Amino acid sequence: MKIRKAIFPAAGFGTRFLPVTKSQPKEMLPIVDKPVIQYLVEEAVASGIEEIIIVTGRGKRAIEDHFDFSYELEQTLVERGKRSLLAEVRKIPQMAKFVYVRQPFPLGDGDAIFQAAELIGDEPCAVMFGDDLVDSKVPALKQLISIYEKYGAPVVALQRVEKKEVERYGIVECLPASKKSTANSRLHHIKSLVEKPTPAKAPSNLAVIGKYIITPEIMQALQKVKKGRDGEIRLIDALKLIAGEHELLGYEIEGTRYDTGDKLGFLKATIDYALKRKDLGPELRKHLKNL
Repeated sequence: MKIRKAIFPAAGFGTRFLPVTKSQPKEMLPIVDKPVIQYLVEEAVASGIEEIIIVTGRGKRAIEDHFDFSYELEQTLVERGKRSLLAEVRKIPQMAKFVYVRQPFPLGDGDAIFQAAELIGDEPCAVMFGDDLVDSKVPALKQLISIYEKYGAPVVALQRVEKKEVERYGIVECLPASKKSTANSRLHHIKSLVEKPTPAKAPSNLAVIGKYIITPEIMQALQKVKKGRDGEIRLIDALKLIAGEHELLGYEIEGTRYDTGDKLGFLKATIDYALKRKDLGPELRKHLKNL
């Protein structure tokens, strides 16, 4: 089936960016002049997604307002003759169909995804977390969709990391190439996953990043997995559950990935995206050289 819908879990507190996230959703922090979540929605739309399902929580109303029509703002821009800004603002709510569902309690990313189960039905869909921004020629999600369309199995986005960094990620254990040979060196057949292992116990340095193609089997697995010690339901546990029963693929994304949920990663993304802009790049580059 065609991948038509994408789930955006966006109900977290954004504690790594406190105090600014006390009153502002982390997903609305700007990379230059667009919020992170808009970059991700644009990636989804460029990948063929038609319906965006955003899972929100308390204090996330700004996300809904951003992707909504704003009569007062548009009228002001018309009166002031700011046509280019008007066009920029008008295209935001027209990018896709936007649907919102609330996660009543902070019970983990798996629980957040399951809140959208009724909206997904028995379709495969994409899942995109708001911390992973990828700058690439082919949208990162489109890369995953291409793999799904070829193999018909759920796909997890992967990135190779330094061995000392594996304890920050979910890490995949892959089947030996001799058992699951492939001409695509970026494609991996996943045997299992380990959440934040120590470098000594990590089965590989292939880290899971926040982009997935999930199938109905994974939605069903989210109902079966047990809560962790923190009382939360995790997507990685559902993936581990189906890995032993169904084919699960991992694909090393082509492009530069930024962890915008990390302060340093957020700053790097802001600088790099600004440097690519004709209106900002030359002066910013000059400033950085002067430093």
